[in-house]
Amino acid sequence: MAEFRIEGVTSAGKPVQGTLEAENARAARKKASQLAQQRNFKILRVIPRSTWVFKVQRGTEKPFTGEQKAFSKAEVKEALQRMGFRVIYVQRRLLDFKAKPPATEIVTFVRVSADLIKQKLPFNEIMQLLANDIENRTLRETIKDINTELKQGKDSEKAFVKHEAVLGRFTAHMLGLASKSGNMAEIYESTAKFLERQAEFKKNLRSALITPVVTLIVLFGAVIYYVGYIFPATAKLFVKFKIDLPPMTKATLALSDFLVSNIWIILLVLTIPTVLAVRFFMTERGRFIMDRFVWKIPVIGSLLHKTSIEIFCRVFYALYSGSGENIDVIRMASEACGNSYMEHQVKTIALPMMIQKGAGITEAFEATGVFTKTAISRFHSGAETGTVKHTAYQLAEYYEKETTYKMKNAIDFIQLWIAMVIMIVLTALTIVSSETATIKPKNPVMGCVVNEQSNRNLG
Repeated sequence: MAEFRIEGVTSAGKPVQGTLEAENARAARKKASQLAQQRNFKILRVIPRSTWVFKVQRGTEKPFTGEQKAFSKAEVKEALQRMGFRVIYVQRRLLDFKAKPPATEIVTFVRVSADLIKQKLPFNEIMQLLANDIENRTLRETIKDINTELKQGKDSEKAFVKHEAVLGRFTAHMLGLASKSGNMAEIYESTAKFLERQAEFKKNLRSALITPVVTLIVLFGAVIYYVGYIFPATAKLFVKFKIDLPPMTKATLALSDFLVSNIWIILLVLTIPTVLAVRFFMTERGRFIMDRFVWKIPVIGSLLHKTSIEIFCRVFYALYSGSGENIDVIRMASEACGNSYMEHQVKTIALPMMIQKGAGITEAFEATGVFTKTAISRFHSGAETGTVKHTAYQLAEYYEKETTYKMKNAIDFIQLWIAMVIMIVLTALTIVSSETATIKPKNPVMGCVVNEQSNRNLG
């Protein structure tokens, strides 16, 4: 999230200044207004923290350029002068757009961090090394910002979660919890392992589906062009000479007339709901509804459900250390699972049952309705034997192996259905085209003219 500075004044004329985090300028102004009402002051400005490009020189050394985040040009200039530099210029970066870094960059960052932590390298040195070596500007600035905040003694979870838009929600939560868990190496290793597996699946899915999907798009485009423009040229010739058309040819011609006459209406009917749906599902409410019903999608739904449980169990295993602390661990695991509906059910049903009614972990999890029977059964066994932590690890490993295997089957299943759709469409086109060859005009001379025109159009 972006950082903004609030500047205001109290009713007594005293200046007020503070900072807040928000997704965008509009959300920042809304938060600032609420804060102003609570603290009884008037807002003067809400300033975003921007990137400033500067050029400086020290003594007779060669001038060099750099960049710094700040709320104003004066802040950057003053800081550079205190460091002994002669400021040549400071200017705001015109295009400060931050595209999300590729998933491979995130995976590399986490994997290298995990390996260096195992080698007992100090964490601040790891962050500094990665900040110097990573080429992606967005990720590099994110790492620098996190490292700066950690050096200032800020809460590690807040420092990472602040950048969940760049790192991803699961990664940001896991890395944020790692620094204060006392088990940093294991959490980084678990996070890297999951991200690597997820990246491998997406890569296989893209490579397996890109050719069939492109073929499908091109095929439907060709079908629309054929039905809308090529086919009518032949079929209407038969109509012109009052020749009876076979049923499929007649239906295709009617479809062609409908498409040509209503093409803009059809495009609007298809485009407007699609755009509205995409915008809705990008909202918090929309994401909640989507996460609630995504598990019901055939083939893929159950895999996504089990993947969410796997993430929950990995976080639970990495952080759980005893029954006295499991409430916070369950809350953190639900926040990191990647499904807002599962998070809501755990927070609003499981945790209140455990805190207010003293319910056990199995009873509370079962009441949420988001855990599979297998997961409930394993947690029940773990609670009885006192091995809940180890049970969570076993569940995570089990679901990792199951989803990895079934995802390959799901890809094959999707490819099969796409191939069947292509086969059906091509078969239908072949039948319709062949049917026109069976048309027999009543007048033989007219038939020669029609057949000659048909061959010219099809050729």
